[in-house]
Amino acid sequence: MKVRVKLFAMLRERAGTGDDLQDVPDGTTVKELWDKLRREHAGLSGVELRLLYAVNSEYVGLEHRLADGDEVAFIPPVSGG
Repeated sequence: MKVRVKLFAMLRERAGTGDDLQDVPDGTTVKELWDKLRREHAGLSGVELRLLYAVNSEYVGLEHRLADGDEVAFIPPVSGG
């Protein structure tokens, strides 16, 4: 199945892309997708932040199972003032 990945802020910079189409097996979780992205993009391999995860614009946990056509966003912590 195919899912669209959106990476924001420093994740986009480290991966070299903010938008990616990934082919994953049925039943893949958000965590499994994140692990796959970290293997494919060397710049993401050391990222151990408390990310937020959204599927189709709704926040989810790492164990959320993906469906064909889902859009998955990985959002790092935001700071500022």
